[in-house]
Amino acid sequence: MHGHGGYDSDFSDDEHCGESSKRKTRTVEDDLLLQKPFQKEKHGKVAHKQVAAELLDREEARNRRFHLIAMDAYQRHTKFVNDYILYYGGKKEDFKRLGENDKTDLDVIRENHRFLWNEEDEMDMTWEKRLAKKYYDKLFKEYCIADLSKYKENKFGFRWRVEKEVISGKGQFFCGNKYCDKKEGLKSWEVNFGYVEHGEKRNALVKLRLCQECSIKLNFHHRRKEIKSKKRKDKTKTDCGESSRKKSRLSSAEEASKKKDKGHSSSKKSEDSLKNEKNQDLENVFK
Repeated sequence: MHGHGGYDSDFSDDEHCGESSKRKTRTVEDDLLLQKPFQKEKHGKVAHKQVAAELLDREEARNRRFHLIAMDAYQRHTKFVNDYILYYGGKKEDFKRLGENDKTDLDVIRENHRFLWNEEDEMDMTWEKRLAKKYYDKLFKEYCIADLSKYKENKFGFRWRVEKEVISGKGQFFCGNKYCDKKEGLKSWEVNFGYVEHGEKRNALVKLRLCQECSIKLNFHHRRKEIKSKKRKDKTKTDCGESSRKKSRLSSAEEASKKKDKGHSSSKKSEDSLKNEKNQDLENVFK
């Protein structure tokens, strides 16, 4: 019998313990029902060893990735080589590459360049051909630059103009010979250029602008076709038309003047005949 008029019982503690255990089971069941399929299990205050190891691996991988990204290609390559030698053994001399077969972009373009690209050439395109075609598309194909150093042997070299030459006017406003820069007395020529390319013989019509001396070199063996501008042709046509009109005007004026002269002469003859008749009449009267 305790104070405050209450009764003590031996079963009261057991009842409280049963209620708390029921609450715990209910909370666990509720947690299981509310748990999502992708949700991770809850751990206690101290992390599990496996979780700690995973976190450390992630941090190390992140740091390695950051260092690799910060390096350039050469530093990354040397690091991988050093790591390989450190783990598997060997010498750095074994990793030295031979530079005999190295090619630059210019070498690739020279090997695969074409003066004119056809549809057949674009059938099987490798990366080398694509690079050469990209360079070809940047060239200006209106006028050519010529190499006339072997003109006596009837051998000529032609190539298309580059952007710098177009801006400076080389080949159009200046002589198209590679070794000449004259800009007076230029003439346009059309040349049938025959050449051998990748073991195949081809022909192409090419336009050139050359000075008088270089034109003589071009036509040393036989004369090429000269291209005259349309303006000059129109001028010559107009000049011929004007001259024909002037001639027709002059001829018509001459004919009119001749007719007038004939009219004057006939009137003079008629007047003279009348005078003669009058004189004869007078003479007959006095007789």
